[in-house]
Amino acid sequence: MQKDQYKKLGFKCGLEVHQQLDTNKLFCNCPSLVNDPSPIDTKVMRRLRPTIGETGEIDVAAKHEFEKNKFFIYEACSSSSCLVDLDEEPPHSVNKDALAIVLQVAKSLNAEIVDEIQVMRKIVIDGSNTTGFQRTALVARNGFIETSKGKVKVPSICLEEEAAKKISNNEVSVTYRLDRLGVPLIEVTTDPDIIDPEHAKETAEKIGMVLRSTGKVKRGIGSVRQDINMSIKDGQRTEIKGFQDLKSIPKVMENEIKRQSSLLKSGKKVPAEVRKAEPDFTTKFLRPMPGAARMYPETDVLPVKVDKYNIEDISLIDDKIDAVHKKHKIDKGTIKKMHKSKIENDSTLEFFDELVSKFKDVKPALVAETLISYGSEVMKQSKEADPSKIKKDHLSQIFEDLNKGKINKNHILQLLSDISHGKKLDTKKYHVADLDDLEAEIKKIIDEKPGLNIGAYMGLVMQKFKGKVDGKKASEIIKKLLG
Repeated sequence: MQKDQYKKLGFKCGLEVHQQLDTNKLFCNCPSLVNDPSPIDTKVMRRLRPTIGETGEIDVAAKHEFEKNKFFIYEACSSSSCLVDLDEEPPHSVNKDALAIVLQVAKSLNAEIVDEIQVMRKIVIDGSNTTGFQRTALVARNGFIETSKGKVKVPSICLEEEAAKKISNNEVSVTYRLDRLGVPLIEVTTDPDIIDPEHAKETAEKIGMVLRSTGKVKRGIGSVRQDINMSIKDGQRTEIKGFQDLKSIPKVMENEIKRQSSLLKSGKKVPAEVRKAEPDFTTKFLRPMPGAARMYPETDVLPVKVDKYNIEDISLIDDKIDAVHKKHKIDKGTIKKMHKSKIENDSTLEFFDELVSKFKDVKPALVAETLISYGSEVMKQSKEADPSKIKKDHLSQIFEDLNKGKINKNHILQLLSDISHGKKLDTKKYHVADLDDLEAEIKKIIDEKPGLNIGAYMGLVMQKFKGKVDGKKASEIIKKLLG
């Protein structure tokens, strides 16, 4: 669909990005394990009912969930949950580490940070929180992010607690696991400045990049979620949840536009509702759209005064990638792969920086290509290879010997293959010939077989030394001796 067509449709779109933080839980000292492998040692059963919000009304979404008349079973491990999660103990103060991260993000998104952070309660009685509400706090307002299609305003940045994890669901009950409940979440909300589905994807990517740049967010499936809020002319706002990945955003949105257009053409209304993105890129009804009636003040958590002068800047990933590309002329795709991967739980990109700064005679492109491909390359050679046996110290030693000219680049893969098969690193068996010895041997070959061309002599030299010579140096010596 062309840009003008979205405009004619009256297309409006904003998004919410939710990202789990890699700290302890937000209102207690439990670790945020999310997928705690420990055995279940606590199980409780509850029913939840809606309460009147600050407006004096019961929220329509809360009423919808209450009318399902289900009870909720909560399973917990003492290694990742406590009485706070079970709503048997008041919440503790806001986690300072989580607060510091969201303040960094707010600064990077050009937002105005509030003077005092006050926690609110958002009524949620689908069972995903044992309290019947979610705690959330506004941290900053009026930010923005630059995209290729213009500025997208960010009216709010919040810090909130993650919901419990649904395990099973039947006609009378829902079972939840509490290891995820209370994990800190950053929520970044945009204005409806997004002009088309591809722009929504780009905006989500940009915000995600800022969040990952903190180095303090969780990674993996479910750690980040995008909710799309969209509408077309004569319809109401629809919130779409449950996107599998960023690539699915445009496809789901295009299908939702078709669904809403079809309803309007047939004389039906497009109701305000929350829908779920399905694997086939369609959407399915979840519940009515919640409103302001679900909010009311938190009485158990004290407000937090913000020190705006001690907020650290974030080094943005995109800036880092651009700097490495400019300095070393390495493909940006390769640099992104290094950023996303790890070696011994450390950033591959940081290890790359360390190697190229120490070994200046080794081409940075060779270092980068080795770091992102050595695992798959040794596996290609043998199914018995175990790339996890290759450590940073092994790679450092190999590049050090390469830097000193003791080995050549053709030996890197063989050395790594040896290590992956449990052999001790031994670069000596691949050491190249001494230059004086190499020149003497090449002179001997020329004397024994006069009249050959350079290529023929190169073949004889490489055959003699079985790869233990630098081809470029050997060629230079041959040319010198042939005059």
